[in-house]
Amino acid sequence: MMAFSIGNYSIEKPVILAPMAGVTDLPFRRLCHQHGAGLVVSEMVTSDVRLWDTTKSKMRLVHDAEVSPRSVQIAGSDPKMMAQAAQQNVALGAQIIDINMGCPAKKVLNKAAGSALLRDEPLVKQILESVVSSVDVPVTLKIRTGWSLDERNGIEIARIAEQSGVQALAVHGRTRACKFKGEVEYDTIAKIKQSIGIPVFANGDINDAKQAKYVLDYTGADAVMIGRAAQGRPWIFQEINHYLQHDELLPAPTSEAVRTIVLSHVQALHEFYGSHMGTRIARKHVGWYLQTLDDTTPFRSQFNRIEDAQEQLDLLNEFFASK
Repeated sequence: MMAFSIGNYSIEKPVILAPMAGVTDLPFRRLCHQHGAGLVVSEMVTSDVRLWDTTKSKMRLVHDAEVSPRSVQIAGSDPKMMAQAAQQNVALGAQIIDINMGCPAKKVLNKAAGSALLRDEPLVKQILESVVSSVDVPVTLKIRTGWSLDERNGIEIARIAEQSGVQALAVHGRTRACKFKGEVEYDTIAKIKQSIGIPVFANGDINDAKQAKYVLDYTGADAVMIGRAAQGRPWIFQEINHYLQHDELLPAPTSEAVRTIVLSHVQALHEFYGSHMGTRIARKHVGWYLQTLDDTTPFRSQFNRIEDAQEQLDLLNEFFASK
């Protein structure tokens, strides 16, 4: 398998966990790393340090207990604030700063951050140069292929990124206007890869090992970045690595293996967030595991009513015992 470098960090496995707000918290990042992710990226943190006092932001700013290298994603549209956010995250233990110019969410776009920035190339350049020059750790960037189908400027943005000193680029193969719908433009990712010399990560609709290999071969990317496909299926990283190395598919994990993963994940959520918040956050993750297991029983609605941490674990044990 191909290793590649981000600054002085060598990434041995070509599969990366994408940053997802409300999903890629520390327990989930650790889990994906254990299951073969070569790099895991934190949830997006706002560049407005005045907002860092909220509990939500505080939980996202725990970088010291992290798997290395610790990559933290920041978002914003003000070059000075972005530089300040980068510096403060580095002070808190971040080893790679990732800049979000890929998020199509309304909430982010209204602040002209995320993929809205792709419209304004001079501002992109200012933000990237400002962040790169403000920290002594590698800076990476996540983009889309452009603002809309008529304004695909991914190649221009990629070149600006490389010239600004960005050390790796993740490309979600859709425009901002496409959100998460429509075909992924793997050909655009391939063109971007050919136009720059830094590592490129292909992102978008990579749901299994065969697709991952196809996308790597087709685009020439250095790694694939997995987002939603890892929800409820953190072992997808192992499956991809195995297929890339041996050209054979791993058998699906046994029910016992899944039980162990789910229980340790839920327990980790309880420990990280405390039992009140932890039980609530466990619900969505368990929901994703149940989707992966094609569970059609009423178990999910029963599980979602539970307020007690131990009761959650007991019920999960019962559920898997009946499988």
